Amino acid sequence: MATAYLLPIKTAAALFPLLALLLLLPTAVVLYRRHGVMSRGRTLSLYGFLYYSLTAFCMTIVPLPKQTGDMCERFAPVAHPQWMPGNTFSDIWKEAHHKVGLNSLVLQNPAVAGTVFNLLLLLPLGVFLRYHFGRSLRATAVIGFVVAMFFELTQWTGVWGLYSCPYRLFDVDDLIVNTAGAVVGWLLAGPVARMLPALEALDGRALAARPVPFGRRLTALVVDVAGYVVASVFASAVMTYQGGAAPSWIPVGIFVAWFVLLPLATGATPGKRLLLLKLVSDDGGPLVPWRLTLRALLLGALVMPFLSGLFLAMLTLLHEPWPSGLFATVRDSGAQGAAAVLTALSPIQLLAVMTGFALTATCVRKTLRHPDRLAPHDRISGIRNAPLPHRRAKRAGAQDGGVRAAAQDGGVRAAARDGDQSGPVTVAVARAADDAPAGDLDRPLVSTGPVGPSGPTGPTGSAEVQRSAADSR
Repeated sequence: MATAYLLPIKTAAALFPLLALLLLLPTAVVLYRRHGVMSRGRTLSLYGFLYYSLTAFCMTIVPLPKQTGDMCERFAPVAHPQWMPGNTFSDIWKEAHHKVGLNSLVLQNPAVAGTVFNLLLLLPLGVFLRYHFGRSLRATAVIGFVVAMFFELTQWTGVWGLYSCPYRLFDVDDLIVNTAGAVVGWLLAGPVARMLPALEALDGRALAARPVPFGRRLTALVVDVAGYVVASVFASAVMTYQGGAAPSWIPVGIFVAWFVLLPLATGATPGKRLLLLKLVSDDGGPLVPWRLTLRALLLGALVMPFLSGLFLAMLTLLHEPWPSGLFATVRDSGAQGAAAVLTALSPIQLLAVMTGFALTATCVRKTLRHPDRLAPHDRISGIRNAPLPHRRAKRAGAQDGGVRAAAQDGGVRAAARDGDQSGPVTVAVARAADDAPAGDLDRPLVSTGPVGPSGPTGPTGSAEVQRSAADSR
């Protein structure tokens, strides 16, 4: 049975690097928009959850059977779902060969091992839902049931139509045990969460050290470059389709519009807007066209030259009379194909590519060594990135505003209800709550005592003042 579980784990380990690479950019966008930072703790936790999810899914479908003509006959016993709860106990009794004993009923019983595996399958899901996503016990039970139902339906439908019939049994007991495993994981995550640092605390420390992380700006740049390339290719294709030839000024025009005109009109490029960043001047003044133009030119000269070199080399190869023979050689696996490409490029093309990589590496090194992580094009142009409030900051601000409004409203209502000397004190306390920092709202607001003709008498006041106040009531 251990061998049957080892193959899905190996399959998930082989697929995970490719899946992690494909999801890197969207993951970075989501984390930066939601938390403002992509801290190491949150990134490790998220990718750990991704690897676990992939492994759990592989556990439910791997090994995949070979598609044969008699497949439905071979898997006829699992063609119909098992809807009777408690059928697992009869399986345990049958696997024990109707013998009572620790080995036959528990230790050496395959049905017990399968039930324990089903319990452990979604146990990490409960841990992640509580620690990483902050879900409640009820939400964890619902999500665990939905995930278990997805796994069972995947098996019942033959991997959603990939096979003409199911090759694994849809069992209602698996739904119950899987959901119970998620609940158990949520309960066990309490002590685990107390031992591990809170993800919000890790995010706060990272943002305090670097309000605009380098990775956030790099992600925005990647989005901008990808958007610029897609827009240029699309515009060129449309112009070619309509007029027969695309004007050479289209990439330049789109570059100016993307990196100069849009920031001048909106304060940010589309990539920076997506990553909740804006461009600001060092002197605090408005953005001016010549600074934005200088910044865009420096950006193109320092950050993207290797893309330009590779693009030029690709265009040269495509216009050569011998590209088919070269590409046939490139299809060969190993170092021979790469050597053929390098040999086919001219010395000038190789020099352009290597110079581009060298300039990009130099730009990255100078940016990381700067105390404020400012890139050369930021320092020379006098325009830098500033963060916009991320989603959690907006939510925290809205909650803080609600607490302040409630405190002020409560003080005003108390003053109107009492109609005596305590009114000004309550109003003053409410105003103090409105002016206090967000962290001070967690502490109780204590009145300074009764107010006499000349002001407050102190935290408790003298005995005479307290007695007179009591008599006045």
